[in-house]
Amino acid sequence: MATTQVTTTWKGKMQFEATNPSGETLLINAGEENGGEGPGLRPKAMMLAALAGCSGLDVASLLEKMKLEVRDFKIETTANLTEEHPKIYDKVTVEYHFYGPTLEEAKLQRAVDLSIEKYCGVMEMFRQFAIIETKTFFHSV
Repeated sequence: MATTQVTTTWKGKMQFEATNPSGETLLINAGEENGGEGPGLRPKAMMLAALAGCSGLDVASLLEKMKLEVRDFKIETTANLTEEHPKIYDKVTVEYHFYGPTLEEAKLQRAVDLSIEKYCGVMEMFRQFAIIETKTFFHSV
């Protein structure tokens, strides 16, 4: 069984620095409304970025394997945060946007479907606590 270790170190006030197995670091901070100040990503927003990043990596790999031409590709994630503590995401919408002059929509949709149904482990983790809705948009440019 594979394991992953991340070390998160308090940098003072409401800021932490987290390592990544690749050797990179990132700053984590609370919002000003929660006593944070200065740079840093918000923990719950990082979860959405991890979800989009995981699926995006799958799709990017499939785009290459399927030899699909896409000028641009982005993923928008929107999540509903519950009111009661602990506040969690109970519904998440993931929108895949593809841009290009000659998009092969069926193949692009297949790449998205493979990510969300088979490959993206973060998507599966999110399914344990949230309703996930996915949408795909094709933009001819």
